[in-house]
Amino acid sequence: MAEQSAERYVLLEDCKIIFRNFTGKETPMNREGDRNFCVLLNQTDADNLLDEGWNIKYLQPREEGDLPQPYLQVKVMFGKYPPRVVMVASTGKTNLDEKSIANLDWAEIQKADLTIRPYTWSVGDKTGIKAYLKSLYVTIDEDPLELKYLDAPGRPDSVKDSYDFVADYS
Repeated sequence: MAEQSAERYVLLEDCKIIFRNFTGKETPMNREGDRNFCVLLNQTDADNLLDEGWNIKYLQPREEGDLPQPYLQVKVMFGKYPPRVVMVASTGKTNLDEKSIANLDWAEIQKADLTIRPYTWSVGDKTGIKAYLKSLYVTIDEDPLELKYLDAPGRPDSVKDSYDFVADYS
């Protein structure tokens, strides 16, 4: 699932993302303005990234006998190096920017493919690697009725446009 290139970017394909906060909303676990999400990892990828110093965390199992689920938090920053974020649907691809990325907080995401870039940090004697989003392609699970009526004619711009003629009563 994970592939690391010479630039140290990490490619994760066909992933599930959780704990979405693309809006940057303040929560008990998040400061106002901090955009982020978490991506679930398989154990092999988690072990490899952990060995390199990435901050891998684990969800506790819900049922007895299950193993903890590894995940990685990914920060989303629109500063000097904004990420490329694309929403994929049956109508095509839509590029998302700093404002429209908030739509992903409520979207039904079928799968996600992403590239993360590392940021190596050190504070005192502690060091680690923080994950920043470089690119993200999300495939949306579309509503069956939305797909059924995809080609239906749209609403006219005005009531006048919906008539074949306009009566003149002057």
